[in-house]
Amino acid sequence: MKTKYLIPLAAIALFCACKGSGGGYEVVNNGSSADSDVSKKADTSSAPKLVKTAGMNFKVKNVNQTAIRIDALTAGIGGMVVHQQMGSSVQGSHEVRISTDSVMRTTSLMTTAELTVKVPSVQLEKFMDSVASMGMFVTSRNLDITDKTLDYLSAQLKLKSRNELISQQKQGKIIIKNPAKVLDLKDDMIDQQIGNRQIADAVKNSVVNLSFYQSNTINKEVIVNDDPSAYDLPFFKRLLMACQNGWNLCLDIIIGLANVWILLLAGALVWVGIRNYHKRKKAVGVMKG
Repeated sequence: MKTKYLIPLAAIALFCACKGSGGGYEVVNNGSSADSDVSKKADTSSAPKLVKTAGMNFKVKNVNQTAIRIDALTAGIGGMVVHQQMGSSVQGSHEVRISTDSVMRTTSLMTTAELTVKVPSVQLEKFMDSVASMGMFVTSRNLDITDKTLDYLSAQLKLKSRNELISQQKQGKIIIKNPAKVLDLKDDMIDQQIGNRQIADAVKNSVVNLSFYQSNTINKEVIVNDDPSAYDLPFFKRLLMACQNGWNLCLDIIIGLANVWILLLAGALVWVGIRNYHKRKKAVGVMKG
Protein backbone atom coordinates (compact mmCIF):
# COMPACT_ATOMS: atom_id res chain seq x y z
CA MET A 1 0.00 0.00 0.00
CA LYS A 2 1.36 3.41 -0.94
CA THR A 3 2.48 5.88 1.67
CA LYS A 4 -0.11 8.51 0.69
CA TYR A 5 -2.91 6.09 1.69
CA LEU A 6 -1.17 4.97 4.89
CA ILE A 7 -0.79 8.49 6.27
CA PRO A 8 -4.49 9.49 6.54
CA LEU A 9 -5.50 6.03 7.78
CA ALA A 10 -2.85 6.09 10.50
CA ALA A 11 -3.84 9.60 11.56
CA ILE A 12 -7.53 8.70 11.80
CA ALA A 13 -6.75 5.54 13.76
CA LEU A 14 -4.55 7.44 16.24
CA PHE A 15 -7.16 10.16 16.68
CA CYS A 16 -9.95 7.63 17.29
CA ALA A 17 -7.74 5.72 19.74
CA CYS A 18 -7.14 8.89 21.75
CA LYS A 19 -10.86 9.59 21.97
CA GLY A 20 -11.80 6.06 22.95
CA SER A 21 -9.04 5.10 25.42
CA GLY A 22 -10.62 4.56 28.83
CA GLY A 23 -13.40 7.10 28.39
CA GLY A 24 -11.09 9.94 29.35
CA TYR A 25 -12.36 12.27 26.60
CA GLU A 26 -15.87 13.56 25.93
CA VAL A 27 -16.69 15.02 22.50
CA VAL A 28 -18.85 18.15 22.81
CA ASN A 29 -18.86 19.41 19.21
CA ASN A 30 -18.21 17.29 16.14
CA GLY A 31 -17.95 20.19 13.71
CA SER A 32 -16.04 20.04 10.49
CA SER A 33 -12.96 21.53 12.14
CA ALA A 34 -12.88 18.61 14.56
CA ASP A 35 -12.88 16.22 11.61
CA SER A 36 -10.00 17.98 9.87
CA ASP A 37 -7.53 15.72 8.19
CA VAL A 38 -4.48 15.60 10.45
CA SER A 39 -2.39 14.08 7.73
CA LYS A 40 -2.56 17.34 5.76
CA LYS A 41 -0.60 19.03 8.56
CA ALA A 42 1.85 16.18 8.99
CA ASP A 43 5.32 16.20 7.57
CA THR A 44 4.85 13.81 4.67
CA SER A 45 8.23 14.52 3.09
CA SER A 46 9.25 11.63 0.89
CA ALA A 47 12.95 12.10 1.69
CA PRO A 48 14.20 8.80 3.15
CA LYS A 49 15.67 8.82 6.65
CA LEU A 50 18.73 6.65 6.19
CA VAL A 51 21.01 6.17 9.20
CA LYS A 52 24.56 5.12 8.32
CA THR A 53 27.02 3.51 10.74
CA ALA A 54 30.47 2.27 9.85
CA GLY A 55 33.49 0.61 11.41
CA MET A 56 37.06 -0.28 10.55
CA ASN A 57 39.92 -2.25 12.08
CA PHE A 58 43.39 -1.71 10.62
CA LYS A 59 47.11 -1.83 11.34
CA VAL A 60 49.27 1.30 11.38
CA LYS A 61 52.93 2.16 11.84
CA ASN A 62 52.37 4.46 14.80
CA VAL A 63 49.15 4.51 16.84
CA ASN A 64 49.67 7.92 18.43
CA GLN A 65 50.46 9.70 15.15
CA THR A 66 47.51 8.05 13.40
CA ALA A 67 45.14 9.17 16.17
CA ILE A 68 46.34 12.76 15.72
CA ARG A 69 45.81 12.57 11.95
CA ILE A 70 42.29 11.17 12.37
CA ASP A 71 41.43 13.97 14.83
CA ALA A 72 42.56 16.56 12.29
CA LEU A 73 40.71 14.84 9.42
CA THR A 74 37.49 14.65 11.45
CA ALA A 75 37.62 18.31 12.43
CA GLY A 76 38.40 19.29 8.84
CA ILE A 77 35.12 17.89 7.49
CA GLY A 78 32.98 19.27 10.31
CA GLY A 79 32.87 16.14 12.47
CA MET A 80 33.87 15.45 16.03
CA VAL A 81 35.54 12.72 18.10
CA VAL A 82 33.11 11.46 20.74
CA HIS A 83 35.28 8.69 22.22
CA GLN A 84 39.01 8.05 22.28
CA GLN A 85 40.98 5.41 24.12
CA MET A 86 44.63 4.37 23.71
CA GLY A 87 46.66 1.93 25.74
CA SER A 88 49.50 -0.59 25.79
CA SER A 89 49.42 -4.14 27.09
CA VAL A 90 52.45 -6.20 28.15
CA GLN A 91 52.99 -9.24 25.93
CA GLY A 92 56.14 -10.47 27.66
CA SER A 93 58.93 -9.35 29.98
CA HIS A 94 62.51 -10.42 30.73
CA GLU A 95 64.92 -9.19 33.42
CA VAL A 96 68.74 -9.34 33.45
CA ARG A 97 70.76 -8.51 36.57
CA ILE A 98 73.49 -5.99 35.68
CA SER A 99 74.65 -5.14 39.23
CA THR A 100 73.81 -5.86 42.84
CA ASP A 101 71.06 -3.28 42.99
CA SER A 102 70.13 -2.83 39.29
CA VAL A 103 68.19 -4.87 36.73
CA MET A 104 67.70 -4.38 32.99
CA ARG A 105 64.02 -5.07 32.20
CA THR A 106 63.05 -5.72 28.57
CA THR A 107 59.31 -5.57 27.85
CA SER A 108 57.30 -6.37 24.72
CA LEU A 109 54.33 -3.98 24.36
CA MET A 110 51.23 -4.06 22.13
CA THR A 111 49.73 -0.59 21.56
CA THR A 112 46.10 -0.19 20.42
CA ALA A 113 43.56 2.63 20.08
CA GLU A 114 39.80 2.96 19.74
CA LEU A 115 38.06 6.04 18.34
CA THR A 116 34.39 6.80 17.83
CA VAL A 117 33.71 9.77 15.55
CA LYS A 118 30.66 11.50 14.10
CA VAL A 119 31.08 12.78 10.57
CA PRO A 120 28.64 14.28 8.05
CA SER A 121 26.92 11.42 6.24
CA VAL A 122 27.66 12.94 2.85
CA GLN A 123 31.38 12.71 3.68
CA LEU A 124 31.27 9.18 5.12
CA GLU A 125 32.69 7.22 2.16
CA LYS A 126 35.42 9.79 1.56
CA PHE A 127 36.30 9.79 5.26
CA MET A 128 36.54 5.98 5.35
CA ASP A 129 38.80 5.94 2.29
CA SER A 130 41.08 8.58 3.82
CA VAL A 131 41.36 6.67 7.10
CA ALA A 132 42.05 3.40 5.26
CA SER A 133 44.96 5.06 3.45
CA MET A 134 46.60 5.83 6.81
CA GLY A 135 47.01 2.14 7.63
CA MET A 136 49.40 -0.53 6.46
CA PHE A 137 46.44 -2.79 5.75
CA VAL A 138 42.77 -3.04 6.70
CA THR A 139 41.73 -6.06 8.75
CA SER A 140 37.99 -5.40 8.46
CA ARG A 141 35.69 -2.65 7.21
CA ASN A 142 31.91 -2.46 7.43
CA LEU A 143 29.04 -0.12 6.57
CA ASP A 144 25.42 -0.50 7.75
CA ILE A 145 22.42 1.53 6.57
CA THR A 146 19.16 1.52 8.54
CA ASP A 147 15.98 3.01 7.08
CA LYS A 148 14.24 5.10 9.76
CA THR A 149 11.70 6.67 7.36
CA LEU A 150 8.65 4.88 8.75
CA ASP A 151 9.73 5.42 12.36
CA TYR A 152 10.14 9.13 11.70
CA LEU A 153 6.78 9.34 9.88
CA SER A 154 5.00 7.41 12.63
CA ALA A 155 6.31 9.74 15.34
CA GLN A 156 5.46 12.77 13.21
CA LEU A 157 1.85 11.62 12.68
CA LYS A 158 1.41 10.85 16.37
CA LEU A 159 2.76 14.28 17.24
CA LYS A 160 0.37 16.04 14.84
CA SER A 161 -2.53 13.98 16.13
CA ARG A 162 -1.80 14.96 19.72
CA ASN A 163 -1.36 18.60 18.73
CA GLU A 164 -4.79 18.50 17.13
CA LEU A 165 -6.27 16.91 20.24
CA ILE A 166 -4.71 19.50 22.56
CA SER A 167 -5.91 22.30 20.26
CA GLN A 168 -9.47 20.99 20.31
CA GLN A 169 -9.29 20.62 24.09
CA LYS A 170 -8.28 24.28 24.43
CA GLN A 171 -11.13 25.31 22.12
CA GLY A 172 -13.62 23.34 24.20
CA LYS A 173 -14.47 20.96 21.37
CA ILE A 174 -13.17 18.04 23.40
CA ILE A 175 -13.40 17.78 27.18
CA ILE A 176 -10.71 15.73 28.87
CA LYS A 177 -12.18 14.51 32.14
CA ASN A 178 -8.85 13.52 33.68
CA PRO A 179 -6.31 16.42 33.69
CA ALA A 180 -3.47 13.92 34.17
CA LYS A 181 -4.09 12.67 30.65
CA VAL A 182 -3.23 16.11 29.30
CA LEU A 183 0.17 15.90 30.99
CA ASP A 184 0.68 12.39 29.62
CA LEU A 185 -0.11 13.63 26.13
CA LYS A 186 2.33 16.51 26.44
CA ASP A 187 5.04 14.17 27.73
CA ASP A 188 4.45 11.87 24.76
CA MET A 189 4.70 14.84 22.42
CA ILE A 190 8.06 15.83 23.95
CA ASP A 191 9.37 12.26 23.63
CA GLN A 192 8.32 12.12 19.98
CA GLN A 193 9.98 15.45 19.24
CA ILE A 194 13.20 14.30 20.90
CA GLY A 195 13.03 10.97 19.06
CA ASN A 196 12.64 12.67 15.69
CA ARG A 197 15.48 15.04 16.43
CA GLN A 198 17.68 12.06 17.27
CA ILE A 199 16.73 10.41 13.99
CA ALA A 200 17.40 13.64 12.09
CA ASP A 201 20.82 13.97 13.74
CA ALA A 202 21.64 10.31 13.01
CA VAL A 203 20.70 10.86 9.36
CA LYS A 204 22.84 14.00 9.14
CA ASN A 205 25.87 12.64 11.04
CA SER A 206 27.14 9.09 10.78
CA VAL A 207 28.87 7.27 13.63
CA VAL A 208 32.15 5.52 12.78
CA ASN A 209 33.92 3.12 15.16
CA LEU A 210 37.65 2.87 14.46
CA SER A 211 40.12 0.48 16.08
CA PHE A 212 43.77 0.25 15.06
CA TYR A 213 47.03 -1.20 16.34
CA GLN A 214 50.73 -1.34 15.57
CA SER A 215 53.50 -3.94 15.69
CA ASN A 216 54.78 -4.85 19.13
CA THR A 217 57.50 -2.56 20.46
CA ILE A 218 60.42 -3.33 22.77
CA ASN A 219 61.04 -1.13 25.79
CA LYS A 220 64.27 -1.35 27.83
CA GLU A 221 64.74 0.26 31.21
CA VAL A 222 67.14 -0.01 34.14
CA ILE A 223 65.24 -0.40 37.40
CA VAL A 224 66.06 -1.03 41.04
CA ASN A 225 66.45 -4.69 41.92
CA ASP A 226 63.52 -5.47 44.19
CA ASP A 227 64.75 -8.96 45.15
CA PRO A 228 65.86 -8.78 48.84
CA SER A 229 68.08 -11.87 48.49
CA ALA A 230 70.27 -9.98 46.03
CA TYR A 231 71.53 -7.68 48.78
CA ASP A 232 73.64 -10.25 50.77
CA LEU A 233 77.06 -9.21 52.21
CA PRO A 234 80.30 -10.16 50.41
CA PHE A 235 81.80 -13.63 51.11
CA PHE A 236 84.79 -12.62 53.23
CA LYS A 237 82.72 -10.30 55.34
CA ARG A 238 80.18 -13.05 55.89
CA LEU A 239 83.06 -15.48 56.83
CA LEU A 240 84.47 -13.00 59.35
CA MET A 241 81.02 -12.50 60.85
CA ALA A 242 80.62 -16.31 61.09
CA CYS A 243 83.90 -16.59 63.06
CA GLN A 244 82.79 -13.82 65.38
CA ASN A 245 79.45 -15.50 65.87
CA GLY A 246 81.23 -18.81 66.69
CA TRP A 247 83.45 -17.16 69.28
CA ASN A 248 80.46 -15.42 70.83
CA LEU A 249 78.61 -18.76 70.94
CA CYS A 250 81.56 -20.38 72.74
CA LEU A 251 81.62 -17.59 75.29
CA ASP A 252 77.89 -17.97 75.79
CA ILE A 253 78.35 -21.68 76.51
CA ILE A 254 81.08 -20.97 79.08
CA ILE A 255 78.92 -18.35 80.75
CA GLY A 256 76.01 -20.77 80.75
CA LEU A 257 78.13 -23.43 82.44
CA ALA A 258 79.31 -20.88 84.99
CA ASN A 259 75.72 -20.20 85.90
CA VAL A 260 75.21 -23.87 86.82
CA TRP A 261 78.60 -24.48 88.51
CA ILE A 262 77.00 -25.79 91.72
CA LEU A 263 75.20 -28.47 89.74
CA LEU A 264 78.40 -29.42 87.96
CA LEU A 265 80.26 -29.63 91.30
CA ALA A 266 77.55 -31.77 92.88
CA GLY A 267 77.55 -34.06 89.83
CA ALA A 268 81.33 -34.46 90.05
CA LEU A 269 81.17 -35.34 93.75
CA VAL A 270 78.44 -37.89 93.13
CA TRP A 271 80.47 -39.44 90.32
CA VAL A 272 83.62 -39.63 92.53
CA GLY A 273 81.63 -41.18 95.38
CA ILE A 274 80.10 -43.83 93.13
CA ARG A 275 83.50 -44.65 91.66
CA ASN A 276 85.12 -45.04 95.09
CA TYR A 277 82.25 -47.22 96.25
CA HIS A 278 82.73 -49.61 93.37
CA LYS A 279 86.50 -49.75 93.99
CA ARG A 280 86.02 -50.60 97.68
CA LYS A 281 83.43 -53.21 96.87
CA LYS A 282 85.78 -54.84 94.41
CA ALA A 283 88.66 -54.81 96.91
CA VAL A 284 86.55 -56.50 99.60
CA GLY A 285 85.60 -59.24 97.16
CA VAL A 286 89.22 -59.93 96.34
CA MET A 287 90.15 -60.23 100.02
CA LYS A 288 87.40 -62.74 100.71
CA GLY A 289 88.46 -64.84 97.76
